[in-house]
Formats: sequence, C-alpha cells, structure tokens
Amino acid sequence: MYALVAPARRAVVTGRSARCWARLPVSWWFADRGEGLAGAQGSAASLITEGAASLLRDHSRNGDRVLSIANMNPQVRATEYAVRGPIVIKAGEIEKELQQGAQKPFTEVIKANIGDAHAMGQQPITFLRQVVALCTYPELLESPHFPADAKERARRILLYCGGQSLGSYSASQGLNCIRQDVAKYMETRDGGVPAESDNIYITTGASDGITTIMKLLVSGEGRMRTGVMIPIPQYPLYSAAISELGATQINYYLDEENGWALDKNELKRNLNAAREYCNPKVLCIINPGNPTGQVQSRKGIEDVIRFAYEEKLFILADEVYQENIYSEDCKFHSFKKVLYEMGPEYFSTVELVSFHSTSKGYTGE
Repeated sequence: MYALVAPARRAVVTGRSARCWARLPVSWWFADRGEGLAGAQGSAASLITEGAASLLRDHSRNGDRVLSIANMNPQVRATEYAVRGPIVIKAGEIEKELQQGAQKPFTEVIKANIGDAHAMGQQPITFLRQVVALCTYPELLESPHFPADAKERARRILLYCGGQSLGSYSASQGLNCIRQDVAKYMETRDGGVPAESDNIYITTGASDGITTIMKLLVSGEGRMRTGVMIPIPQYPLYSAAISELGATQINYYLDEENGWALDKNELKRNLNAAREYCNPKVLCIINPGNPTGQVQSRKGIEDVIRFAYEEKLFILADEVYQENIYSEDCKFHSFKKVLYEMGPEYFSTVELVSFHSTSKGYTGE
C-alpha cells in the first residue's frame, strides 16, 4: 500500500460551535502540512481561538466546566509540536512590532521553521492554477485565454467527478484518474516497477496520511502497547502523533559524524531495549531526511528492509523531499523500488507504506 498526498490548509467549525465561537475574538493558530490534531501547539488542541483558550484557562471561576486544560484528553495535552512552538510565537510578536514602527537592527523576520515556499516569494506554477480555475469554474473552458493542455486536463478531471462537478464527493481513496496518474508517475520514477492505482490513497497532507496509518497500527496495553521507532533528529509530527495516540516512542539516533547516516546496530540496540517495556511494531524512516537532509544509499535502504524483515516491523517511509536532492553525489531510491528488486522473499513479506506530497519539491505550494 502506498500513499501520495496533497497538501490541505483548512479549518472548519460548523453548527452550534460556529455560532458560539462567532462571539469570540478569532486568531487562528492552526497547524499546517495537514497535521490535524497531532499538529497542536504545545499543550493545547489544534483548533483554539484566543477567546476559547481564555475560557479553557478560566476554570478557576467555574470548576465544573466540561472542557478545560486540566481535564482535557491527557494525550492531547502531552502533545508538543516544536515547529509551531515558542520561537515561532516570538517571531510573530517581533513581526507585529516591526509593522507598528518599532526600530530594530533588522527590517524583516525570515521564518525557516516550515517549508513554506510561497511565503518566501516563490511564484505559483501557472499551469496548476489554470487547471484549478477551469475545474472550479467550468464556464472558463470556453475562454480563449486558457491554453489547450490546461483545458484538456481539466476536462479529464471533471469527467471523473460526480455530476462532472468539482463540488461533488470523491471516492474515499481519491479521484480514480488522479490515482492512475500517480501510478504512472511512480512506475516512471522507479524504472518500470509496477504500481497499482488501487494501492494509492490521496490524503489531505502527508502528515494526515502518516497519522491515519499510525492510528491503524497502535494497539495493546502496558508492555504490549505499540512501540514506534523514529529517527532523532526528527520532524516533530512523529513524536506529536505518538503522544496523541498514546503509543510508545522509541528513539534511534542518526550518526552525525557520518553524514547523519542510519546505523543498523543502533536500530538493533534500541529495538532490543524497547522490548522490555513495549511491543515495537513500526519503523519510521525519513528519506531524504528532515531536518538533517541526508539521502540514504541503496545499500542503506536494503539494510533497513532486511532489519524490518528479520524483526517483523512495519515500515513507514516518509519520502516527501525526494525531489529536493541537489548534491551530485546523492541519488534518491524509493523504498518501494528497492523492496521490489530485493525479490519475492522480501516483497511479499515486508509491509510498507510510503508517502509523497505535492506541497514540497513537486509543486512548492
């Protein structure tokens, strides 16, 4: 099973909650990259306004509130997401001061906590915006201002939409024509290794896909609670999702002196230690690395796959930065391709879900 995912940045409040929250001063601090609840900032939930947060904190005046910081889900309260943490909040405060005319030894704040290409001035790809505009407002298909290739792509997408409308519900896995295109992309990327569209799922952000799969994998209580192996340094989505789901985090440390390489002996040592207090089931790999930037060699990937085979571990391969390789000495190898080429003994046994995203090197938005 493989997943290629697209970014989503949406916050929806409906019904009674919307009417109640409408009276509060709104100032969203909502986690991006599709993190969902795992992207919660610090010890608060992922969708809280300043006014709502104030109500939660004010439980001293009314101790019987149904929801407060003190009585909220402890797994959510334990969730931390450093990418949106105190440094970013401070940067926002400094930005406001600059906008209000404060004098500082600099004139702008450059935020490097997330890969937000457009915020840094990158312009959108024209073709993508044209196709989206045509799908959203099909009357533009008659306009002479749009190129033929964009119109052809839009017509194909609309053909697969219920009622030929982008506003219709899609299949749970995503539009079939998009999954077909993804499968073709993967086959081309992997030199002909077959890819089935039925094994591809479109999700609202790579993080949403990762969290969804982890929800399926986490089970058990006490020493049988699912353990998840994650690299250190890591993208903090993983530790946040593990906290939210009440799983057990198992750290394995990358070798900084060797270009942040993954050491099989390090994996083995930490796996054996973790078996004393949990049930390790999941091995997370970030390749290319985030935040370390290392690119795993084919041999390194083969070693990981053999390790997962021997230890009966489920592999989550986060490959969202596969387009962002700039060193002539490095080459991206997908886990799917390497696993397939290792032969049926491994390909029919090792369980793998890999993730890609349109929001990074693929489209930059």
